[in-house]
This record gives sequence, C-alpha cells and structure tokens, in this order.
Amino acid sequence: MWRRFRRDRVGVISACVVVTFFALGLLAPVISALYGKDPYTRYGQLDPGLLNQYGYPVKPNGGMDGEFWFGIEPFTGRDVLTTLLYGIRTSLLIALAVTVLAVVTAILLGIAAGYLGGRWDFFISRGIDLLMAFPQQLFFVAFLPIIATLFVDPREETPTYVKVVSIILVLWALGWMTLGRILRGATLALREREFIEAARVSGASPWRIIRRELLPNVVSPMLVQSTYMLPNFVTTAAALSFLGVGLTEPTPDWGRMFSLAAEVYRSDITYMFFPGVAMVIFVVAFNLLGDSVRDAFDPKTVR
Repeated sequence: MWRRFRRDRVGVISACVVVTFFALGLLAPVISALYGKDPYTRYGQLDPGLLNQYGYPVKPNGGMDGEFWFGIEPFTGRDVLTTLLYGIRTSLLIALAVTVLAVVTAILLGIAAGYLGGRWDFFISRGIDLLMAFPQQLFFVAFLPIIATLFVDPREETPTYVKVVSIILVLWALGWMTLGRILRGATLALREREFIEAARVSGASPWRIIRRELLPNVVSPMLVQSTYMLPNFVTTAAALSFLGVGLTEPTPDWGRMFSLAAEVYRSDITYMFFPGVAMVIFVVAFNLLGDSVRDAFDPKTVR
C-alpha cells in the first residue's frame, strides 16, 4: 500500500499540504512569537492610525504591509496572520478529537453489531437508523447551547473550554454512524469467512476474534472514511461558529473569521481571502488524500 501511495503524486502532494496545516496549527505559538504579534491584541486601539473612523483598515488591501503581512481585522485591528494560524489550530484540534472519538465508537458498536448479531445487531442498527434520521445541522444549532448549560449557569458567560467540549460532544454524537454502518457491513461479510470459523473452532473468545482477526481486516475502510470525516468536522465546526452558536469572540476560529468577513466584504474584501483560500485548500487536499489512500488500499479501483 505504501509503495502504491508513493507513486501517486496527487496523494503525496495532498499529504504534504495536510501535514503543513497541522504543523502550522501546532507551531502557531512559536510562529506568533517569532512574528512578534498575537491574535488577541487589538492593535487598532494601540495605534489609532491603523483604522479609519468606520473601523476599516486605512492602508489598502486590508492593511497589508511589512508589519502586518496578511493585514488587520476590521473593527478590532487584530493581526490576521496570527488569528488565522490560531484559528487553524483550534479547528483542527476540535476536528481531530471528534474524529478519534467517532472512530472508536464506530469500531466498538459497528464491529460488535456485525459479529455478535442477534439482539446486539438489532438494537445497535436501530439506534444508528434513529440517529441518522436527525437533521444534523438543525440538531447542532438547537442542542449546542443546551449542552453548554449542563456545565455552567446559563446566566453566566460560557468559558471557552466549555464551548469546545460542547462542540466535541455534539459533533461526536451524530458523527460516528456512517462509519459504524460501514464497519458493520464489512464485519458481516467477514464473520463467515474460513479464518474466522477456524479461530472460533480453536476456542478463541469473541473479543480475541474481533481484536486479532476482524479489526485488522477493516482498517482499509476505517482509514479511508476517517480521511473524509475530519475535513467534514472542520467545516461543521466552522459553520457553527459562523452561525453564532460555536466559538465566539475573542477566541480565534475559522468560522468566526468567516462570520466577520460576511459583514465587511463590501468594504474590505481582502479579509475574506486568506481564511477562505486556506479552508478550500485544506478541504480539497484532505479529500484528495482520502481518494489516494483508498486507491492505495485497493489497486483495482479507478478514480
């Protein structure tokens, strides 16, 4: 699989782009320190000459110059480069946490339903059908504030960590079913194979059969589906912040940048450029990486 993947130039380039995004997110504090700016300081208040009377950058192209490479944020005067880096960091950490939880849940329930069958399969499958019947976007918007109130008094300001935990829980609750159904179907096809029967006759326990025989044989669909899930969670978390129910001011976030860009694009179109281009590049690269991983695992497929 690795040899086939290395011969796929699109896959290798996409993997390099994805690794670059993760590196930028992890190294955001280091880059911020070297750059000399941070995403929280309102430089427009420190230097009133940066913003005009309406709150927009005085200099052209969103205030881009040698001091602010990507310009400054309208109304607040924050540095766009560090805000974008920390926004990437926040979005990727949330999406990665949700993806790990969703994959683990799908493995436990999907493989258990496919191998054990009977009542286990019936209840787990009906539970998956029930959860997949929910309109996800409406569910996210409606239940995210409710989940947050379980941790803090609704009359108080919700801390950032509570918002992050709430987003992870809501996305996880409705994010594992597709992979769980895929793993259930793969397990149903594998449990009647000869090597499973041989392990069962030899006296192996169900847990050992699942762990040593079934799980290694479903790595391919699990890995491919995971590469599609993570960018989907990134865009969903950004959409929640864009709608005002996710992360809010002053936490740097991709969705919050899009929300502000939608307000100021008539007067400062430059502010939308950098987060928009970054989001498109990341999602396209991750989807192409998923296609390349699928082709590497199954050389008979044709893209």
